[in-house]
Amino acid sequence: MRVLVTGGLGIVGAGLVKELRGRGHHVVSCDLYHQADEIGFTVGTDIIPPLYARCDIGEFRQVERVFLEMGPFDCVYNCAAEFGRWNGEDFYESLWRTNAVGTKNIIRLQERLKFRLVHFSSSEVYGDWPGLMVETVMDEQEIKQMNDYAMTKWVNEMQVRNSILQHKTETVVVRLFNTYGPGEFYSPYRSVNCRFLYCALKGLPWTIFRGHSRTSTYLADTVRTLANISGNFKPGETYNIGGNQMHSIEELSDVILKVTGADRSLVQYRESEILTTKVKKVDTSKSLRDLDHRNSYSLEEGMRLTADWMRKVYEIT
Repeated sequence: MRVLVTGGLGIVGAGLVKELRGRGHHVVSCDLYHQADEIGFTVGTDIIPPLYARCDIGEFRQVERVFLEMGPFDCVYNCAAEFGRWNGEDFYESLWRTNAVGTKNIIRLQERLKFRLVHFSSSEVYGDWPGLMVETVMDEQEIKQMNDYAMTKWVNEMQVRNSILQHKTETVVVRLFNTYGPGEFYSPYRSVNCRFLYCALKGLPWTIFRGHSRTSTYLADTVRTLANISGNFKPGETYNIGGNQMHSIEELSDVILKVTGADRSLVQYRESEILTTKVKKVDTSKSLRDLDHRNSYSLEEGMRLTADWMRKVYEIT
């Protein structure tokens, strides 16, 4: 199968590229930065075949060029996105341009070229839904989106639905829940697991907002499940991909203290965080049924493996 992964240098995208290639697929990826194995559109390509393209999906000409010069593709995994609620507040121009316009660019090409699409949404679309987050909740309830990032992801899902109705396109939507693990490089906008773990290893203080609970999904498990879509593609389906163990953010912090040996005095506490879902209780029965989704590690095991990786990457002794 010929596959394109947009956002192929990202945390999930990079893992997906490796997993799909390991299964024998021909995989091309694209992202915002120059790379050694990229195609040279006008200057010529040194590495044959090129497996990467610099491309901003918010620019239709750039996206179209990838498809015309490196395609055709049987399936596209659209991982490219501006990620996270606070990143979306600070960089809202890039958020809307990449997530809304960029996704529309991909869909327009899908309508013309007829490839299958796996579009990446987010658990954020469930807002502060108090019950079990089953995929059908979004069809049955009017959910108040809590931040710009959530809004863009719900806009994307509506863009996908409209294209299916108008043009009979074939798309699967995936809603990822808190994903972490080796491969997630630190920034203050990354997952709470990554941020707190980095701070603990570096001896930096971190802040716990009380009253929030999540599941955590080990990155390799998420990637494996996503790759399984290529072998069991069901057009029109939406899948939650998440963990099977609920934990509070306080419990997550305690696990990080345990696996790093960090000083408990580094932890600060505040009341509930604004514009942030209190409890995300996910139903993953569909992804278990159709995609053989698995949770390989407990939170402590996964965080210990991630801490080991982070120590090597950041040369922390």
